[in-house]
Amino acid sequence: MRSRGWGALLACLLLSAPAWAAGPPAPDMADRVLPCTACHGKEGRATPDGYFPRIAGKPSGYLYNQLRNFREGRRSYPQMAYLLTHLGDNYLHEIARHFAALQLPYASPAPPTAPQPVLDRGRALVRQGDAARDVPACAACHGERLTGAAPFVPGLLGVSRDYLASQLGAWRTGQRHAQAPDCMADIARRLSLDDVQAVAAWLATQPVPDGGRPAAAAPAEPPLRCGSLQAPLPATARGPRP
Repeated sequence: MRSRGWGALLACLLLSAPAWAAGPPAPDMADRVLPCTACHGKEGRATPDGYFPRIAGKPSGYLYNQLRNFREGRRSYPQMAYLLTHLGDNYLHEIARHFAALQLPYASPAPPTAPQPVLDRGRALVRQGDAARDVPACAACHGERLTGAAPFVPGLLGVSRDYLASQLGAWRTGQRHAQAPDCMADIARRLSLDDVQAVAAWLATQPVPDGGRPAAAAPAEPPLRCGSLQAPLPATARGPRP
């Protein structure tokens, strides 16, 4: 992490630690999540280089699962693990709900730089999959608009090419995990490195429809069993957010 990011993160941790240790989260979540926005950008919109992805507007269950995955070692990033080690499930869910409620405009997609055959291959995998290798279409779970579905399925648009490729690569090599059965790891291992680059290249060039809002519900019968779609959400002291 850049030194300025570490400085902001440590400063926010020092300011927030007494409130975090005291029990239930304070009403002003915007102050409580300053450690998150120190890296993920203002209001969680992402950084310009895309290395820290957008978290604003992602489904709350997805964000909650990722916070738990970092805390419990299924995803490896020491700074995130350090930040989350002593936070309980209810508070992680509060953080997730805060960012999920931020429906903010997306930036325009990056212009395509990959050759057209690569983009065509990426589009085919996203929209149709590859039946010969039992690779389902990304759209089968992430939705026809590719904006995800509440509460657990993230959107795939508005994310940088490098970040998309790195995460698919991490699943493919066993560096990233999710709750078992880990459907994304199964899918990623069926993709070649060229496939990963093609999918990431095509997705990164697509505009985000409808403000990126996720669908109300995931498909009733996803193509693979996914532990992330079955993770229980904690009961929280507050009512639902608008």
